[in-house]
Amino acid sequence: MERICEELKVLGKDLVEKVKVLIHEGNVRRLIIRDEKGHTFMEIPVTIAAAGAIIAPLLAALGALAGMVAHFTVVVERVPEHPPQGPSGQPS
Repeated sequence: MERICEELKVLGKDLVEKVKVLIHEGNVRRLIIRDEKGHTFMEIPVTIAAAGAIIAPLLAALGALAGMVAHFTVVVERVPEHPPQGPSGQPS
């Protein structure tokens, strides 16, 4: 399955809110939270986090991280909304 990755720069104070928004998007599969030096703090498989019971502890942990670091990079792994089209116009 094809995946699209993008990196977003986020201030620590905005981290929790940005993650909430990304979790509620339908095509996000995984989030990776990194600090300014590129160290990975947390990887969140959104398909699991969207279940509900896991969101609150994750957001609490992110809130604690946000107080320690000023800038984060959030790597967003997405699945394309529309499958790629083959030569006949049909999804491949």
